[in-house]
Amino acid sequence: MGTLIGRYVIEHKLGEGGMGTVYLARSRGGRAVAVKVARPELASDPSFRAEVAAARQVGGFHTAQVVDADPDAEAPWLATAYIPGPTLSALVTAEGPMGERRLRSLGAALAEALEAIHACGLVHRDLKPGNIVMAPDGPRVLDFGIARALESTRLTATGSAFGTPGYLAPEQALGEEVTGAADVFALGAVLVAAAGGRPFGDGTPMGLMYRAVHEAPDLASVPESLRGLVGRCLAKDPAGRPTPEEILDVLGEGATGDGAGEVPPPTVLDAPATPRHPALPGFGPPQAAVSSTSASPQAPVSSTPAPPQVAVPSPYAPPPPRDAVPPGFGPPTPAFFVPPPPAAPPQPAPDFVAADSVYGIVVDGAGICLQLLDDEAEFTWAEIGAVRYERTRRGRSLRIAVDLYGGTSYLCEIDGRRASRVEEWVAGLDRALARFLPE
Repeated sequence: MGTLIGRYVIEHKLGEGGMGTVYLARSRGGRAVAVKVARPELASDPSFRAEVAAARQVGGFHTAQVVDADPDAEAPWLATAYIPGPTLSALVTAEGPMGERRLRSLGAALAEALEAIHACGLVHRDLKPGNIVMAPDGPRVLDFGIARALESTRLTATGSAFGTPGYLAPEQALGEEVTGAADVFALGAVLVAAAGGRPFGDGTPMGLMYRAVHEAPDLASVPESLRGLVGRCLAKDPAGRPTPEEILDVLGEGATGDGAGEVPPPTVLDAPATPRHPALPGFGPPQAAVSSTSASPQAPVSSTPAPPQVAVPSPYAPPPPRDAVPPGFGPPTPAFFVPPPPAAPPQPAPDFVAADSVYGIVVDGAGICLQLLDDEAEFTWAEIGAVRYERTRRGRSLRIAVDLYGGTSYLCEIDGRRASRVEEWVAGLDRALARFLPE
């Protein structure tokens, strides 16, 4: 028997996510589930338990339901229904940008998923193509219900915003209050990505967050008939964005038929399944013999009927499934999907990030990156002699100086707006400097 997590037998690892490690597992009855084992720091976070409890109430057609969880375990975990299929990002990579009809279907499905999530008092906070599985019966949103706990632990540990730059709403990038409108912003960015574009271009996390806060999105890849709606989703002001219900009103009529929810033609990512254990030659039920000799029209035909032949089942034939369903009944069986290996290993998260609308700083294993508006200055640890900081403006801002061995100093002053946020930045910066620049 394989490794057990709770009541589930682990088959193999699927990958790493924001919560921790994800495994394909099976229940005692054979049901496939995705078991997500949380990072250790979540074990002591009470908001994690509350989020999981709320997530188990989320229904709807376009989410992967949470079926079991143990947030009090030494390594907290939760199990969701396993949804076979490629992620949206993998599908777009394999098949190219979606056309207008599939974009409409995708947008309507995601709006319906957000309605179900928000109705339970949750905000996803990290909606992106990698968290959307294109299942045979339509898109499914993953990893809802744990984002608030993840956000809390990341803010405490690093002082950085939770989420994925390029899909982060401006209020998330600025550390302001987050509501369901942030998910609508991410939905708009997802539609741009599905159309083959990048709403805020490429570049560093700091650059993407700056452009999300200050610059208009690039909607050139979006079909003209959808640009107005997508532009409203990507409004800087949360109050200017439509609700999921309003998005459904616009897209609902065009979201029927074989749009984003259709079963795509077989690709490298989603090929028809083959039997996992094919029968060896000579085993299994007898096959009808095909004669290689054609009968002569002049051959005499016997008038004596041939004795009836009784088929004797082979003792080696595999037994039928225990829960066999008669032909024509039950749901269609989707092709078994084996997730492809990632094209490249995910980039590690920075050890420290702090930013306002003008300045920003990123600290990681390579060094320090300072940003002023859209310009950046990067320094390796071999160049840096010291890093100094002080609290300013009655503790609501943090001034940081990077001193190079050559004698040059670079300054930035980041507005935290609240003294409590500046204290979080100071704690995170201290940890990063102790790791990479010991005294």
